[in-house]
Amino acid sequence: VALSAANHGERYLRQMQTNNPAVTLEPAAYEQKAILRNLLELYVYDFTEFTGDDIGADALFGYRYLDHYWTDPDRYPFLIRANGALAGFALVRGTAPRDMSEFFVMRKFRRHRVGSTAAKLVFETFPGPWQVRELVANLPAQAFWRRTIREYAGAFEEESDAEEVTQRFETPH
Repeated sequence: VALSAANHGERYLRQMQTNNPAVTLEPAAYEQKAILRNLLELYVYDFTEFTGDDIGADALFGYRYLDHYWTDPDRYPFLIRANGALAGFALVRGTAPRDMSEFFVMRKFRRHRVGSTAAKLVFETFPGPWQVRELVANLPAQAFWRRTIREYAGAFEEESDAEEVTQRFETPH
């Protein structure tokens, strides 16, 4: 069985490397809140590498603002799919500038342009001024966003403080 699973994994990676996966962005309906909650757990777990956060007594990290994405008119939840499979999410808030509050692509889909394609789809959904923030310690995220923003919007301004690096830019209308 292990050999079969390993072969399947290798086959999948070859397919992802040779085929550019079809990436779609879909608004997350309230009925999909549990799906987004589960993805947020993976995201926050990945993030502990930079934050050192501990898991709660209930074995969950939690995300206190999740419900706000269906009650606040300036918050927008999205699910990301690659070749139809659930691949991650994007949480957007604000009006001018828009803010990429949270953005996550599962590890198996990274390095196949799923994240950059999804980010560009989000930017196209909300043309105008944007900001994207990363933790100072999260160097991979900084590299990803600089490259992705440069490819999509061209120039951007960047500033940092002790906690965050922020890129500000304008997407085409």
